[in-house]
Amino acid sequence: MSGKDDYYNRAKQEGYRARSAYKLQQLDETAGLLGEGGTVVDLGAAPGGWLQVAAERVGDGGTVVGVDRQRIDELEEDHGADVELVRGDMTDADTVDEVIDIVGDADTVISDMAPNMTGDYDLDHARSVHLASQAFDVALHVLGSGGDFAAKVFDGRDLDDLKERVENEFEYVREVRPEASRDASSELYLVGKGFLTAPVREGDELEVTIEDVGSEGDGIAKVEGFTLFVGGTEQGETLTVRVDDVKPDFGFAQPLDGY
Repeated sequence: MSGKDDYYNRAKQEGYRARSAYKLQQLDETAGLLGEGGTVVDLGAAPGGWLQVAAERVGDGGTVVGVDRQRIDELEEDHGADVELVRGDMTDADTVDEVIDIVGDADTVISDMAPNMTGDYDLDHARSVHLASQAFDVALHVLGSGGDFAAKVFDGRDLDDLKERVENEFEYVREVRPEASRDASSELYLVGKGFLTAPVREGDELEVTIEDVGSEGDGIAKVEGFTLFVGGTEQGETLTVRVDDVKPDFGFAQPLDGY
């Protein structure tokens, strides 16, 4: 038996419902998804291995919501976290509304969903991308500003389009391949960090008015309440700028006038 197959035996010995629990542990250690006291939504959560790890990591004061069309048994140990189980289809608006009612704005949305395997790799890959895309659509409704997203997908030609979609909505995106994945597996996890709820995106050009000057000397403009720092400007100026960088809570821009 290979070292990676040992994860199955470890899960049995340590009380995890699935060997995939170790994948989430490794994802968290690599990408920092599960902060203490955080709010986590686990899509396709049955049988509950990821719920167990999420509850451990968020601990007392944290909230974990598991969503699946299948029934999920209550956790034997919740580590002080508030663990809620929602039985329903994640693509159904009523299910999403129920999750939002529980969590408000989530800190993290995770998905370990995989399609029923057919043996046709191109088809299995396409189906995995579809599932990850559905999870991503839910994340757009559930995540709060600065939140994180992680979903399993099989590597292949359709991945780039999904990755581009995720990149448009997060501060940055990375691919993570946990050690606990099986040797022959092509699975990876697409991780988006820093959900952007800003009304602007990098490359946008728009007219703004400098309302104030910050402590570093940059002009401060507001776009629908979102703060843009604009270098080389003075209070009272109205000018056209190009957005250079967007963070969850603020962004940076440069004047176009005189370029």
